[in-house]
Amino acid sequence: MGSIREEGIVITVPFSIRRTISLRVRNFNSKQLKVNDVNGNPIEIAAVVVFKVVDSAKAVFDVDRYEQFVEIQSETAIRAVATTYPYDTFDHDTLSLRGNADEVSHQLTTELQERLKVAGVEVIEARLTHLAYSTEIAQAMLQRQQASAIIAARRQIVDGGVGIVEDAIARLEKQGVVDLDDERRASMVNNLLVAIVADNGAQPVINTGSLYH
Repeated sequence: MGSIREEGIVITVPFSIRRTISLRVRNFNSKQLKVNDVNGNPIEIAAVVVFKVVDSAKAVFDVDRYEQFVEIQSETAIRAVATTYPYDTFDHDTLSLRGNADEVSHQLTTELQERLKVAGVEVIEARLTHLAYSTEIAQAMLQRQQASAIIAARRQIVDGGVGIVEDAIARLEKQGVVDLDDERRASMVNNLLVAIVADNGAQPVINTGSLYH
């Protein structure tokens, strides 16, 4: 037995008490959590955390039941990261939970390591294992996602079509193939854009007369 004196009180502590701490690499699989992404959409999310104890003294004395501490902090970190990103996006400049798994994993690992260092735990990896819209909005969000994909695709087609038309007219004028005034140029731009952007194949029209008659 040993004694600790604190403010005039003697606390008796049995030296024989020991606790075995495993230093092996371990996995923690979180349960599926329901959270809102950065846009407020309810989603279901879960992750696996690969970790090991690197400081057994901290794991025993600085936290109460480090296994439970890892579990609680993991779920807290998952919620925090989930609210930082949208579930999905068609903007290539914006990160999303669905489209940027490596970046999300890195942030989750960093977030979790900051929370668990007090327990002497090293986070080796944290990665999402489940990601989906909540069942009550899944169908509506799927329709919205499809609509967003169509709009994004059409915008890309139009942007590409404009570039093609600009190049075509510039080459025709540079090589002296045609001499276009403003009205003829506008007509050609219209025809080329219709041919490039239209969903159905454009039907060629042969004009045997003048544009002005």
